[in-house]
Amino acid sequence: MTNAPTDLTGPRQSPGTSNTLLGRVFEAVLFDMDGTLVDSTSAVNRSWRRWADEAGLGESFRGARHGVPARQMLATLVPADQVNQAVNRLTEFELADTADITILPGAGELLTSIPEHRRAIVTSATRALCRVRLTASGVPTVATVVTIEDTSRGKPFPEPFLAAAQRLGVDPARCLVVEDAPAGLEAAHAAGCSTIGVEGTHAAADLIADIVVPSLDRLRILVQEDGVRVELLPA
Repeated sequence: MTNAPTDLTGPRQSPGTSNTLLGRVFEAVLFDMDGTLVDSTSAVNRSWRRWADEAGLGESFRGARHGVPARQMLATLVPADQVNQAVNRLTEFELADTADITILPGAGELLTSIPEHRRAIVTSATRALCRVRLTASGVPTVATVVTIEDTSRGKPFPEPFLAAAQRLGVDPARCLVVEDAPAGLEAAHAAGCSTIGVEGTHAAADLIADIVVPSLDRLRILVQEDGVRVELLPA
């Protein structure tokens, strides 16, 4: 079982307070992309809104569920024989919309502080969309990237994180997952990974993780011979 979320800006815990995650050595750190490394929320919402309007859903469409693969969500919105067409159309909108996609605070510094063989990006996006958003935002190049096309099932199922651990040649139980969405954290828990939730797309109260931070610039990675450790920095 994981701990309840801890708001590091509130009175319940401040940076430096002991936590079961702090002080542990991890073999690898696995990062979500959208909402964790990259701020693409506006582009995501615009693309889904365009698709929904074109599909005639109107006010019945409540918006995208962040962190869940598009195909899984579209399958709940259109008949089965129209899912492929809907995925292709939504993908067209998303690939074309890179306006105001930016790297999130602390993401670049955190990524570059981790050795290549101990880091990965695990995203619900397609390979093409992942490449477009990473390029548009200026996220440092990462060699190991797992996309929705690389697994049989996406988040909230554990397969994406299990695939990333396998590619890196590490034990999932010794991986640290950094995620902004409940579905991603659920997938990480199911894979047996430790978790850090990042506020932004969702409020801290919605993120069930070992630690919840307001942004990645509150984290620092310390590299040692047998892995990496995470430290919390003061606000």
